[in-house]
Amino acid sequence: MSENWRIRFSVLCGASALALSVVTGAPAQADDSSGDLVEVEMPADVQIVEGVTPEPGAALPSLEGTSRATAASSTCLGTTSAYGSKGCFQHDGDIVWAYDSEADGMSAAVGVYTDYGRAAEVCINSLSAGTWATCNKDYSEDGNVRLQVLRYDGDTGKFYQPEAWSGWIPVDGQY
Repeated sequence: MSENWRIRFSVLCGASALALSVVTGAPAQADDSSGDLVEVEMPADVQIVEGVTPEPGAALPSLEGTSRATAASSTCLGTTSAYGSKGCFQHDGDIVWAYDSEADGMSAAVGVYTDYGRAAEVCINSLSAGTWATCNKDYSEDGNVRLQVLRYDGDTGKFYQPEAWSGWIPVDGQY
């Protein structure tokens, strides 16, 4: 009898631990807001760059994303999105694109990290919801960049989850 009790207790503890790990380990979906935004700690040396309105007549990135196979010179690579923000990298001109999809008082933010030691930079779209902003940079053609998409509160200077990361994107666009 006491052995049955121990088995049942072990099963109950195991099930409880599994349920807790599922609840606490599940990431927020890209287009879902968790309601309570969680602050993201950024590198101390991160540079914040205000995005500007794209040049008149510039082809805007597709909100559907792109594939590696369609990497033309004006294609935006590494399309990544999280609640309220979308970002990508255009290798022809080294342009970082940031799209703000939510009218929530915050801005879209696209962090750019390199694999060759350059300080992280964040392109902020504080123009308005429903717009694209660009940050024209100059990265090493033999390096790679990685994008981090998240929200930014300009009043406090803080960044918030949910966030999403791209894979490594070759600066020259050649996969």
